[in-house]
This record gives sequence, structure tokens and C-alpha cells, in this order.
Amino acid sequence: MIYLAHTAHWQFLGLVAGAVAWILILATTGLNEWRLWHVADVSVVNSGVAWVGIWRACFYSHTLPGIENCRSIGVSDAFAPAEISVAQVFMVLALISGLAGNLIAAVAMRMVYFSVEDRRNIRLVFVLAGALYVLTGTICLVPLAWNMSSVLNNRTIDFPPEFHLPAAPARQRVGSAIGVGIIASILMLISGLLFLCYRHAWVALRTEAPRDTRDPKDTRDTRDTRDTRDTLHGPWTETAPAQKTTLPNGDNRGRDNPAFYSEEVS
Repeated sequence: MIYLAHTAHWQFLGLVAGAVAWILILATTGLNEWRLWHVADVSVVNSGVAWVGIWRACFYSHTLPGIENCRSIGVSDAFAPAEISVAQVFMVLALISGLAGNLIAAVAMRMVYFSVEDRRNIRLVFVLAGALYVLTGTICLVPLAWNMSSVLNNRTIDFPPEFHLPAAPARQRVGSAIGVGIIASILMLISGLLFLCYRHAWVALRTEAPRDTRDPKDTRDTRDTRDTRDTLHGPWTETAPAQKTTLPNGDNRGRDNPAFYSEEVS
């Protein structure tokens, strides 16, 4: 089985970046500082600054019962501008697609690092994870760019009277939530590109034993084969040790033993 762990280090980094980006998208969705409204009348908004998010608008006041006063903004509210309503829907979709992308990316990395059998769908899993990451980053960028454009153009919002906020602020500033969301979107896009650029090395490593090239008709047993070759002087020759002959009187001087000679037949 081919070894793939060394081919997906950048994709593992993309998975980490995607997880961090999803957490930042979650923080962006919940933060109120999408728009910073500076109001001229500080009789109610004593701090002079109100935080307008996609779910609620808040400000500090000492004249109202609560120190921090917040009013929720619904997707069906008539006064809510289109960019805020779109942001509510798109940010939720980004959270769902980002979570799905992280899960599929984790499955892809598990297939690379731990799977040893079925890897036929590994490229499909990587492409799907990358596509979800890119989709998440794109979905997140749309409401961020739209709301940032509204802030830079000083667009107004017709708040109801219970919000205690003027329709047109003295000036607006881009809140920290948009900056966090842009960073999260960039990380998501980078993660998606890393997964989409993954190239699987379709080279099978031959780990099986060498093939037996002997003739199947050859029935000789070769299980006990010994290397009888001398690497310096050629093949070894195994010979039986020479038998020593001993004369009857104990004389052993290499002479032939007459006892072994057969009688001559006349």
C-alpha cells in the first residue's frame, strides 16, 4: 500500500486554518460591532457611540434602567436594511458549510494518515472539503463587503423609537467584527485552495515478495539452498575427509594397508 502521509502536510495546515477560521466566523456572527455609530445627541446615548450588529443594536446609557441597552433586530423587521437581513442568513449558512467542510477535511486527513485499505475516494473527499471551504469563505465575504460598503457610504437605518437611535449618525466607522470576519474568510479561502490543489501520487509501491520464476514443471525442492560459492576463489567444493590408514603394527605413515588389498586370483 502506498504511503501518503508525507504528501498532505500542507492540507493538514489547511485543516487547522479552517478550524480557526470557523471559530472566527462564529465570533463574527455573534459580535455587535459591525458598525460603530457616533451620535451627536448624548442625552440618551451617554457614551456617544452605539454598536450596530446584525442581530441587535446596543449602547451605554445612564438615563435608561439598564446600563447597557440592547434591542434585537429580526430578519423580518421592516426597518432592517437589506445588507443586515442578508448577513443574518449568509452568516448562518457560512457556519453550517464551514462546519461541514471541517468534518470532511478531517475525514480526508484520516484517510491519508491512518487508512490502509480503501482509498479510491480520497481525491473526491479532498475536492469536496476544498469546495466547502471556498464556498464558506465566499458566503462570508458577501455580507461583510456589503455592510462595509454601507458604513463607508454612511447609509442610514430607520430605527423604531424604542431603539433611541437616530436614523442618520454623525459619522460611522467599520467595527471590529467586519475585520475579524475578513480574516476568517481569507483563512477559509486559503484552506480551500490547499485542499483543491492536493495531488495524489498514483504510484503503487511494490511491497509484495519477488515472483517465483521457476518452471512449474520443476519439482525440485529448493527450500534448503545454501550459498556454496567462495566470493574470492569461486564455488566451494565439498569433499569427504580422507580416511587415514593404520598399519597393524601401529605404523601410520600414509602407506596403504595391505589388509584392504584383495587376494590376487591366479
